[in-house]
Amino acid sequence: MVDITQKENSHRTAIAQAIVNVGSQKTITAIEEKTVPKGDVFAMSKAAGFLGLKKTPELLPDCHPLPIEFAGIEYEIEGLKIIVKVTVKTFYKTGVEVEAMHGASVVALNMYDMLKPIDKNIEIQQIKLLKKTGGKSDINN
Repeated sequence: MVDITQKENSHRTAIAQAIVNVGSQKTITAIEEKTVPKGDVFAMSKAAGFLGLKKTPELLPDCHPLPIEFAGIEYEIEGLKIIVKVTVKTFYKTGVEVEAMHGASVVALNMYDMLKPIDKNIEIQQIKLLKKTGGKSDINN
């Protein structure tokens, strides 16, 4: 792991995105009407995303364990796309961008798992960092 003992704590925020494309409007309708056989896709995927971002340092060996002081997961539907946005905040010595991207990835994978029985054309795209503030560099895409 990188030595962060000399770094100063600062307020850090990261926003990451994942896009889940589904194969038909029927899938979107099933999500909105909560008729997917495996349950409420948005609620279950949000819970999975929270677990994923909290477990990031357990799965990625160079990530420091850090206090996650806020995490938020939002969804937006645009046609056959579900845009997932994950926001993570902390006051610490290192950033939370990997945690945000990991959370977005887990949300998308959980959606895939829940929707695969009703839609064989699901595709996960564009897992990326949208914004990072705090520390030495800020990224605003």
